[in-house]
Amino acid sequence: RRVDSVGPQIGAELKTKGLLAVVYSLIMILIYVGLRFDYKYAPGAVICLFHDAVITLGIFSLLGKEVNVQILAAILTIIGYSLNDTIVNFDRIRENEHIFKGKDLTFIINRSVNDVLSRTLLTSITTLLAVVALYTFAGGVIEDLAFTLGIGVVVGTYSSIYVASPLVILTEKLSKQWGIAV
Repeated sequence: RRVDSVGPQIGAELKTKGLLAVVYSLIMILIYVGLRFDYKYAPGAVICLFHDAVITLGIFSLLGKEVNVQILAAILTIIGYSLNDTIVNFDRIRENEHIFKGKDLTFIINRSVNDVLSRTLLTSITTLLAVVALYTFAGGVIEDLAFTLGIGVVVGTYSSIYVASPLVILTEKLSKQWGIAV
């Protein structure tokens, strides 16, 4: 066993750099999704990921738990997990746009989300089983990490279905309203 301690000045610096890492990763994800897909998908993905991080940190803070560097690492992990789930949904939307040409975007997104819903739920449940095992049997830092990941998996699953896809519809409507081609 060992004990590590970090002074308040270095701890604050680590938290600041960790938060900057989250912000930079969101910016890079915005660019990646914009290049990988159409730009109508990028705002929805980034807002969804920001939503996941803020909700997870909010719940963590409401419970009075300490936010440290390990928790920030868990937040980055949640962002990656949620991005993967969101990308799977967006891939199916893009595929269905070609299959259902001429159909309304709302119909296509509804169909796409229904197509991948079982995959999303099974992946989330499997991940939650591992996280619950870590939370139950591990202690200390791993317990807080598993707790954060558990919140993130639930929030990330919710947001990839109910936040990201409707934001694609909103982006499409706003781009048509403002006369911007996406």
